[in-house]
Amino acid sequence: MTNVLIRIARTLAGRERITLSENERMLVLVNGRFDALLGPGDHLIRRDDSTRELHSIERLRFTSTYDRALFRTRPDLAEGHLTEVRTAPGEVAVVARDGRPVEVLFPEERVVYWTDAGPFTVERFDLAEQPRVAPTLARRLEQAGLSRALTTLRVPDGMVGMLFLDGVLAGRLAPGVHAFWAQRPAATVKLVDLRQRAHEVAGQEILTRDRVTIRVNLTAVYRVTDPELAVTTVTDFEEALHRAVQLVFRRRLGALTLDQLLAEKGAVDVEAGETLRAEMARIGIELQEIALKDVILPGEIREILNRVVEAEKAAEANVILRREETNAMRSLLNTAKVMENNPVMLRLKELEALEAIAAKVDHLTVHNGTQGLLQDIARLRD
Repeated sequence: MTNVLIRIARTLAGRERITLSENERMLVLVNGRFDALLGPGDHLIRRDDSTRELHSIERLRFTSTYDRALFRTRPDLAEGHLTEVRTAPGEVAVVARDGRPVEVLFPEERVVYWTDAGPFTVERFDLAEQPRVAPTLARRLEQAGLSRALTTLRVPDGMVGMLFLDGVLAGRLAPGVHAFWAQRPAATVKLVDLRQRAHEVAGQEILTRDRVTIRVNLTAVYRVTDPELAVTTVTDFEEALHRAVQLVFRRRLGALTLDQLLAEKGAVDVEAGETLRAEMARIGIELQEIALKDVILPGEIREILNRVVEAEKAAEANVILRREETNAMRSLLNTAKVMENNPVMLRLKELEALEAIAAKVDHLTVHNGTQGLLQDIARLRD
């Protein structure tokens, strides 16, 4: 009995008492080899030939330089205390603690968690089959502060989003917010406005057939009807529309003289519209209206046209004046013929003239008296 007590005393003399709380764990190595992974409570640890690592499970992750060696050489120690999570190539894993996401693991990542800090659940996603994140999961990740794991794409109302995965068109996105994993394939969106819009081509210089340089302003009202065709057929469908409007009007107006252009402006719109509609339909654009809004002439040409218009209007005014004078002379001639054959009419015109003169004077004196005036009226009646 005495020898046993002596051995126990010697053993205790070379050890140290360690107390661990509920949130603490300790990895112990003796002579460079794993000896124990201690949980909460009192423990006796050799003083001289031991190495100790103190950990807190509140940090969730087990972070140690001995991590991989522990799983390789002493899986029995790791099994009761640690949970290892690995992701395969092309896989994303959402690690949740008590149902709340705590971390997102990207492809080919490895993390070790303290089992007692859990319980942990792992939800895995294949990026090739599920590049998109469900709205409910996206909201949970954002609320947990894990939005860095997401690529968020927003499509405004009235538009459609053309989704590209690694540069390849993958489909349409309706207006709203859409979330994708922030890994390959990389998700990008090109917004296409489906509403009716007007495209302006301002200050386009064109040389007419009679070598007059003019500037024109053009407008095209259009709507995208096939967004897939619009974004895949050409690099920029708006730039393609701009260039097509320029070229069509340049060819059409360049074949006309200035006088023809000014006289046939409406016909130019119709012909250009037919050509452009067929061309734009091939890239998914419906051209609703095309118009030559303004024709801006050089200063000297504008002055010449103003003088021509002024001369034409002066000539028209002169013709009208002569026509009215002719009508007035004809009317006087007809009146004279009527009075020549009708003395009573002539006398009435004289009395009208006398009345008009009398209305313009303050006092009227009749020299032959009222009797003479009545006699004249009687003779006029006879």
